[in-house]
Amino acid sequence: QGFMLLSDLGDQLYLPLLKEAQDSGNIDLAEDLYHCAIDSLEMMQEISASSLPDYDEAMLRAEMELFRDWFLGKHLGLELSVVENRLLDTTFEHLIESALAQPQVFVHRDYHSRNIMDCDNTKQPGIIDFQDAVRGPLTYDVMSLLRDCYVHWPPASVKTWLLAYRQQLVAAGIEVPDEDAFLWDADWMGLQRHIKVLGIFARLKLRDGKSAYLDDLPLVMAYTLSVAEQYEDCREFVAWFSDTLLPLARQQSWFREVSL
Repeated sequence: QGFMLLSDLGDQLYLPLLKEAQDSGNIDLAEDLYHCAIDSLEMMQEISASSLPDYDEAMLRAEMELFRDWFLGKHLGLELSVVENRLLDTTFEHLIESALAQPQVFVHRDYHSRNIMDCDNTKQPGIIDFQDAVRGPLTYDVMSLLRDCYVHWPPASVKTWLLAYRQQLVAAGIEVPDEDAFLWDADWMGLQRHIKVLGIFARLKLRDGKSAYLDDLPLVMAYTLSVAEQYEDCREFVAWFSDTLLPLARQQSWFREVSL
């Protein structure tokens, strides 16, 4: 009849709590919040995704094209050469292949600290903005959570939380690769997402007038470069990113150096 019964999730987002934990060095608080979020993520991934749209090759590619069109072209004014376009094409292909090879599960697709809510100090958080959910790669949501565009943690902590998440999946009977392959999948999935986000944040500024997102670009760029540097297959992309893209970004008013 057109009615919905909704719970009031309150107004306590994860982000300010995580920022407080980061500023105070309270890693225990951060771990508690992430463990609760990971528990909820595992519950979501046990839901059948058969009725959801596939996070397919076309969607993955279209997302990364936002980087080429909005961040490089419209925002930085970079005119790519034939060689540069070919490099991006090849990089995108590698990331797409990695994503499609992963186990395909329920994916929230925007699972981060601004869409997760602490509900009256209960252990089960409130989750919002799931309207774009798809059937897609196993590691997508966990990388949105742990390599959040709005707050970051030392790589060692991220790895520890990632492997704890993997163990929960194993215990729940969800198919997962071995630890090394799982970490590789997670890194490449996070790289795909951050390349996309650079385009999205530029579009939010240029098309929608939401300039605050520019402040988050330096962290996303730092994630992109730090992950890509770890993989030989990304060597040419890293060289181009460092030699061509970074100098242009450093000329922008929003740029700052971020150490991960």
